[in-house]
Amino acid sequence: METLQQRTEENSVIVKHDGHVRSPFKPTAAFIGASWFALLTGSVGYCIGLWNASIELNEKGYYFTILLFGLFAVISVQKSVRDRAEGLAVTDLYYGLSWFATIAAMVLLTIGLWNADLARSEKGFYAMAFSLSLFSAIAVQKNTRDAKLLGDSEL
Repeated sequence: METLQQRTEENSVIVKHDGHVRSPFKPTAAFIGASWFALLTGSVGYCIGLWNASIELNEKGYYFTILLFGLFAVISVQKSVRDRAEGLAVTDLYYGLSWFATIAAMVLLTIGLWNADLARSEKGFYAMAFSLSLFSAIAVQKNTRDAKLLGDSEL
């Protein structure tokens, strides 16, 4: 179980341990906090917007389901991309389905908002809250995985 460190062209350090490439850098508390804050802000803001929207309950359900679907899909993409980067086995089918689900969630939200009877400002709000939620979910997943990899149980 020997650990080998190599300098890359970008002047960062890569640690190879048991044949797997791993990042030795622990996420900072500021980045962890900012990621969680962004995830909560985007998701809660999106849900508050849905709660207050003057649309039918089935439309609210559609938009809420798209948010949940999108969050799950981007976490799945992040995990499979990271697994592949670290040399862990990920089937092409799962990898492709993860990307398909992510793109499908974005397309479904776009189609829904395009055809919705909402003000442009509301449509923009949902698009931005959705985007913030998806991006921050990836960051939270990355931080959680990095902390777990480094043996930090505080997350």
